[in-house]
Amino acid sequence: MSDERLQKILAQWGIASRRLAEQMIVAGRVRVNGNIARLGQKANPDRDLIEVDGVPVKPTDRPACVYLLLNKPAGVVSTCRDPRARSKVLDLLPPKLRYGQGIHPVGRLDADSTGALLLTNNGKLTFCLTHPRHSIAKTYQVWVRGDPPETVLQAWRQGIILSGRKTLPAKVRILDRAGDQTLLEIILSEGRNRQIRRIAEQLGYPVVRLHRTAIGPILLQPPGSPILPPGCYRPLEDAEIIFLWNLVNLTSISVPANLEEHSI
Repeated sequence: MSDERLQKILAQWGIASRRLAEQMIVAGRVRVNGNIARLGQKANPDRDLIEVDGVPVKPTDRPACVYLLLNKPAGVVSTCRDPRARSKVLDLLPPKLRYGQGIHPVGRLDADSTGALLLTNNGKLTFCLTHPRHSIAKTYQVWVRGDPPETVLQAWRQGIILSGRKTLPAKVRILDRAGDQTLLEIILSEGRNRQIRRIAEQLGYPVVRLHRTAIGPILLQPPGSPILPPGCYRPLEDAEIIFLWNLVNLTSISVPANLEEHSI
């Protein structure tokens, strides 16, 4: 293993996120070969003695890579920590995955939204999948208030100006109608903050419920299988993991040295 920045090592070992690891280093809680570490310092766990609060970090303690699909329920936030003490996606995992593994969400669904959310402890994959250069399609079922006509749907498909910048083309079609609400299927290849909700509000058809059913070919309900229940998770299949890495490898992206494990 080559030398790597200490904060990256601590994150890969599931000890802390990059940001928290940096804070621990600045606070003098990390030592390398008996000396207090400095921010930006590199080390090699196979050669150097790294200690956190006096406890050695052993190369054999590094957790294996984990790739999960979670069906996020409403009212749960897609973060690892929340100052308002709300329920978090990691709270839905068993203790053996919740602690010491470095698992974090890949992207976010807002608290009121539900559905497919990837979780992993592979920071490089997280960075690459959330980089604007990638265009992994995400499929949503969205109930909106009212009955949007074809002209509105076509405008949505072509792109809407949000914060001074036009959205990428989207696929939008009607799946159902019930009373004063319409169910839309929306497929996006970008993920700006609350994008669907903001567009729907701007067009005059506010979102009532928003549910993500798929991330690329990774489905909450694969053909011939029962749907993943809300609040539950499953490991990704080998083919699904290969799809994600193939997508990453199609585009060369330089991962910055200060990459945060919990970006987005």
